[in-house]
Amino acid sequence: MTAAEPPQPWQWPEATWREHVESVRAGRRLVPSRWPGGARAAVAISFDPDHETIPLRDGETSPGRLAQGEYGARVGAGRVLDLLAEHHVPATFFMPAVSALLHPEEAKEYASEPHEIGVHGWIHERNTLLAEQDERTLISWARDTLAEITGSVPTGIRTPSWDFSDSTLDTIRQLGFDYDSSLMADDEPYEIVAEGTPTGLVEIPVDWIRDDAPYFTMDRYGSVRPYTRPRDVLEIWIDEFDAAYRDGGVFQLTLHPHVIGHRSRLVVLRELLAHIRAHRDVWFATHADLAVAARAEATRLDTAGASS
Repeated sequence: MTAAEPPQPWQWPEATWREHVESVRAGRRLVPSRWPGGARAAVAISFDPDHETIPLRDGETSPGRLAQGEYGARVGAGRVLDLLAEHHVPATFFMPAVSALLHPEEAKEYASEPHEIGVHGWIHERNTLLAEQDERTLISWARDTLAEITGSVPTGIRTPSWDFSDSTLDTIRQLGFDYDSSLMADDEPYEIVAEGTPTGLVEIPVDWIRDDAPYFTMDRYGSVRPYTRPRDVLEIWIDEFDAAYRDGGVFQLTLHPHVIGHRSRLVVLRELLAHIRAHRDVWFATHADLAVAARAEATRLDTAGASS
């Protein structure tokens, strides 16, 4: 190593790697003994209607690539909404602002009862590669655009890259979001801690296991290929729900209309919802509803701690 080269991670002093680890951390779990209505477990289904924004983000403008995203708006979204209505399931739709501008009537449906619309970036940008001010501007634009189109101000955010830059947490707190759904430190909702200090911001964690894209995504020229049969994915998701139900926790799922909306895959979602619906003591919630319940548990914990 020369004097001009930064130290490698294995050369970092303890203070350096501790600083990185502690910048954004999972705090206390926010899981009540019973969910609203006395439910044993909570279910939070979400969709990311990315549509054409994935290729547009990368400057890919070929009709073929854009058509893959258009399928989500033209076919998948309607099928998804019909299925949710059939099973009386509310959902949260994290929608990039450009996607909402392309499909404003669809965005309005997502913001209508019983559903919820949330922020998912401007054009599905990779937020971890942005300068602080650029990230702040795009998140602000995205929130304001969704509010203008739908008449509903989003209270939650899911970053397009499922990650935080050095400035993401400060940005979403300053913009007044109630919750985030981008990180993976737990199965259950938790409070985000910044540099050892609780923030009050609720995290509703995601995971690639409970996401349709890793199982089914296809890239013509790359190495990404679908590698799992839809019914094998159904088995994984049923096992995830069953374990959450036994634990009295949360089953959170992330889907995409252009991915799950295909016929053979929608069959799997239909069977999953039927399996969950067979359990009568389950609370189906939007992510915003879940965040409210989590904050109520935080208040209970604060009160109990103050009185002890």
